[in-house]
Amino acid sequence: MTEPLNIGCVSYLNSKPLIEPLLDNPAVKVHFAVPAALLNLVSRGQVCCALLPMVDYQASPVDLLLLPVGGIACDGPTLTVRIFSRVPPQRITHLYADTDSHTSVILAQVILREFYDVRPEVIPLPADLGSADIHHHESLLLIGDKVVNAAPPPGEFPWQLDLGQQWKQFTKLPFVFAMWMLRSDVNPGPLPRLLLEAREKGTAMTEELVNRYAQRRHWPRDLAHDYFTKYLQYQITPAARNGIETFYALAQRHGLMVNRRPLRYLEHG
Repeated sequence: MTEPLNIGCVSYLNSKPLIEPLLDNPAVKVHFAVPAALLNLVSRGQVCCALLPMVDYQASPVDLLLLPVGGIACDGPTLTVRIFSRVPPQRITHLYADTDSHTSVILAQVILREFYDVRPEVIPLPADLGSADIHHHESLLLIGDKVVNAAPPPGEFPWQLDLGQQWKQFTKLPFVFAMWMLRSDVNPGPLPRLLLEAREKGTAMTEELVNRYAQRRHWPRDLAHDYFTKYLQYQITPAARNGIETFYALAQRHGLMVNRRPLRYLEHG
């Protein structure tokens, strides 16, 4: 019997249309972790492929190939990557950042530096947001489900920046937060086809996913439905590829990304 392919994925609600159809597939074994921990699984060889944050393509100690069969992107507001601030964005001096996503932390700095001309000090938030005394923090960057089910009261932070919306406003491009990436020394075999089929099936099972996860994750049902169908995109379009290139260029311009590997896609017909 063939050993299953080990792949890594986030457990956030946003990944469900990409990963749900694979959970009962004996050809793959899914390992869940926060975005910032997935690269370690790939570099140590515990998984051959993962839904990695885009900055990890540049930061990886092992060469990777981009699999354009699926990713997590937006072409406007993303809802779950958001800066909460007590002051206008052009006056932010300290940004307390949820470090679960390397990409979101760099995207926040790119937007604040490039479009608001401020360079706040970035300070990691505790992994357990409930243990953080956020009532004295000037600005927060939160990502994932906690933006919906653990966000601070709006009155405390009157300025909010949806980073997907900000990116679209200033660049006119989609933004890709994460994408399937494969170790370049691994034979992909049937994996690209399996991931593509999973995306096609998963994006067609919105009602089932909402029924299964919305209440469990403390999401309003209607908001979860809109999240899957209006806020997020799972295809890596040509415009999304341009967005990736633009993000890398701006991150490098501001000294937020040291490496600049050329983009290498493993195309799947």
